[in-house]
Amino acid sequence: MSRKTKTPNNEDNDNSRRGVIKTLGLGLSLATLPAFISAESVNISTEALDPGESIIPLEERDLIEMHKFIEDCITANKDSNPQEAVKEVLARAVSNPSEMLKAIGPPTEAGLKVFLRSKDITIFAASWTPQMNLMPHNHLMWANIGIYTGREDNILWKRTENGLEASKAKCLFEGDVAMLNANAIHSVTNPLKRFTGGLHIYGGDFFATERSQWDPETLIEEPSNGDVIKNIFKEANEQLLKMKKD
Repeated sequence: MSRKTKTPNNEDNDNSRRGVIKTLGLGLSLATLPAFISAESVNISTEALDPGESIIPLEERDLIEMHKFIEDCITANKDSNPQEAVKEVLARAVSNPSEMLKAIGPPTEAGLKVFLRSKDITIFAASWTPQMNLMPHNHLMWANIGIYTGREDNILWKRTENGLEASKAKCLFEGDVAMLNANAIHSVTNPLKRFTGGLHIYGGDFFATERSQWDPETLIEEPSNGDVIKNIFKEANEQLLKMKKD
């Protein structure tokens, strides 16, 4: 499966053809990015990218598969059934969870490691702290989720005349992949006493979309966006530190 990274050698490539680190205003620092991410932009193969798309640079030999995975997702997203095509790429990637964990790095805190953001597709690794819960929320675009370490329990919800009601549940273990349609509402729990990590792929610009979340006790609908998500992760990390001290 290994494949060499293509590096353009002509000097006419401008910054739109170069790998660029994206922190997306979520409070991410280089310290929270995978160990293999360099702080410097480097020329990489971007033939699959459309104008306006950006990708984190991948340099070392162990990153070749991750680089290929991102490129394959971009290509699959151009398919007539993009969600299904991207799901196949994701399923192959997490079919060997230990290799994916090695490439991304073991999770050490709640947060996102964003690999690609564009108007058509967003790819990031999400880490849940032990026994972390996320209230019901929607995405307003299709989503594929593949688990590479730990476990993620999902409750799917539906809107009814009486408000939001639980519909069904799905447990995702290492190597499992789930598909959510654009209208899906789900809540997430990490039931384990260790971290859970998953690759999340969305059919649009996840961070530019105003979404909804529902209060976990009252199930009242509330607005959600990048700042709200940032605070959720901040609170989860603070709770983890408190548990360690206790």
